Amino acid sequence: MDILSFDRLPSTQLYLIEKIKSRTIEPPIAILAKEQSSGVGSRDNSWEGGSGNLFFSVAIPLDLLPKDLALNSASIYFSFIMKKILEEYVEDIWLKWPNDLYYKNSKVGGTITKKINNILICGMGINLQKNNNSFEALDIGIKPITLLKKYLFELEKYPSWKQIFIAYKIEFERSRDYFSHINSKYKSLKTATLSEDGSLILDNKRVYSIR
Repeated sequence: MDILSFDRLPSTQLYLIEKIKSRTIEPPIAILAKEQSSGVGSRDNSWEGGSGNLFFSVAIPLDLLPKDLALNSASIYFSFIMKKILEEYVEDIWLKWPNDLYYKNSKVGGTITKKINNILICGMGINLQKNNNSFEALDIGIKPITLLKKYLFELEKYPSWKQIFIAYKIEFERSRDYFSHINSKYKSLKTATLSEDGSLILDNKRVYSIR
């Protein structure tokens, strides 16, 4: 997969969305920024930061993704692949449902996905070193471009959702000690039941991991 690299962008995701809509960029492709000033996070929050941290977005045609992947759970899929790579460099890295990468008890990154016609766009930000946002950093001494290349190599194997879910459903138990923002409210995940499509049953209602 080709990578377009920039010194600075307001948002890799917004840049990629604009180029996809104008048909000036064709997927599959990844966009990397050394610095990001107005990155898009969950619920329209920002994810920004300086050089040395990972800010990227990737566009993938839907027909390349595994057939058993529910798009509502794409953030889990993309995040968990990254989590497995980060395990090579640091212990106690895990994925809080549905899209937050945690190191021990602190958030260090997150993922957001968006569908445009038959293309899925995934944006991800990870603090690899101390940053000017409010989150912790991994400090693992790896260059963003190196991590991105390793990630794309694994991603392009396109493991099935079943493969990802078998591993993730064990890790999900850690999420029970936390809250998640659901329907404009923070909800405890202590009593949640994880369904095979990545959704939750919470308070007798099905909740999807759309991010």
